[in-house]
Amino acid sequence: MPRRYDPERRQRIIDAAIRVVGEKGLAGLSHRSVAAEADVPLGSTTYHFKTLDELMVAALRQANEGFAKAVAAYGDLDDSSADLATALAGILGDWLSGDRTAVELEYELYLAALRRPALRPVAAEWADDLAERLAHRTDPVTARALVALMDGICLQVLLTGTPYDEGYAREVLGRVIP
Repeated sequence: MPRRYDPERRQRIIDAAIRVVGEKGLAGLSHRSVAAEADVPLGSTTYHFKTLDELMVAALRQANEGFAKAVAAYGDLDDSSADLATALAGILGDWLSGDRTAVELEYELYLAALRRPALRPVAAEWADDLAERLAHRTDPVTARALVALMDGICLQVLLTGTPYDEGYAREVLGRVIP
């Protein structure tokens, strides 16, 4: 039987992995569960992703795009006359007010890097990219501090279930900016 041409299969597998983690957490992620969710043969998942770590890297990289899109939507980051704390607080507000499941999923994959070294470089990408972008408006050390503070604010909102307070975020981010 000839091989079925399916150029979108790899992407469907990544999308399915994200859905599986969103529904069942990382503990529910397996080649088998992803194959079932993507409606592809089990061999397809292992063909495209030899290990679960490879699949998780692809899923995390795709999940990171959600935050990257929120950052890209804010032209104020590059405008030196715009208030940086206000822009950063706005980015967090837009991202956290979006699809909560997607934000939680991104953080679940991000925190998985604590136990899975293969995920660490990808988990660090969003922070590195944002710090590099912010370094044009501040210095590199302050840029890193702002990214760490934003990360902490997001984690607190997710872990405590409290609503995001943009005014608070603007105030504390402003305290870090020289």
